[in-house]
Amino acid sequence: MNETSYDAWVGRTQTLDDLISPAPVRLMQATLDQAPQDAALDALPPLWHWLYFLPGERQSNIGADGHPQRGGFLPPVTLPRHMWAGGRLHFLRPLSIGAQARRVSRIASVSSKAGRSGQLVFVTVLHELSDAQGLAISEEQDIVYRDAPAPGAAAPVPPAAPTDEQFSRVITPDPVLLMRYSALTFNGHRIHYDRPYAMSEEGYPGLVVHGPLIATLLMETLRSAHPGRQVARFEFKAVSPLFDTEPFTVAGRVDGQDARLWARGPQGQLAMSASAEWV
Repeated sequence: MNETSYDAWVGRTQTLDDLISPAPVRLMQATLDQAPQDAALDALPPLWHWLYFLPGERQSNIGADGHPQRGGFLPPVTLPRHMWAGGRLHFLRPLSIGAQARRVSRIASVSSKAGRSGQLVFVTVLHELSDAQGLAISEEQDIVYRDAPAPGAAAPVPPAAPTDEQFSRVITPDPVLLMRYSALTFNGHRIHYDRPYAMSEEGYPGLVVHGPLIATLLMETLRSAHPGRQVARFEFKAVSPLFDTEPFTVAGRVDGQDARLWARGPQGQLAMSASAEWV
């Protein structure tokens, strides 16, 4: 399918309503191993809106990889691999727990190009989240579709991650952590919980750690190092995958109103880069 075939999807919208209920917050806190005394929240921490507005595709519409079959809200890209590659978020104010909220999503752009690993298709989705007080969060989400690597092809060598952190945390991923996050976000992608599929069908060395989970761990590490400060902007980009086979590090440093964050893999490689800005 060529790029012009996706023109009809640009501008397509989807509206989802949800109650910002407390149960996902409590379960997310448990998944992130946060202490019980941290449980009394009246507003969503930044990025925790990813626990809500879940489309919930019917089981009969799920493809072999665990994702919904192509051609619903998102364009019917036929390339086999699909990942959430990054995004840019503006937090105007927190969403209150217990509030009714709405997310309006729009396909902002679709483009394709040939890369070193084969054909690539980039889809940018704009999400706007509002409650009774108006717009609360604006988010641009980048989705990348790509070819499977050729048999025996060497994986690209990622750049080295920074080592000048002011704060950090070592994360030891395991199948239970990845399963719990998949369940909380209703993410059926099998690379996160089905080891035989991830290794034999997609050629990974183990289960893949979710990009949004890594971004959330970066944000939570920043919040733990600088409690009480409100994040106004956050941007992240996935650089190389992480797996449940070895621990990795989430780290960062703050200079004035700006924070620089990154995830460092077990060989010192850059897995995700991110930045944040205070109110």
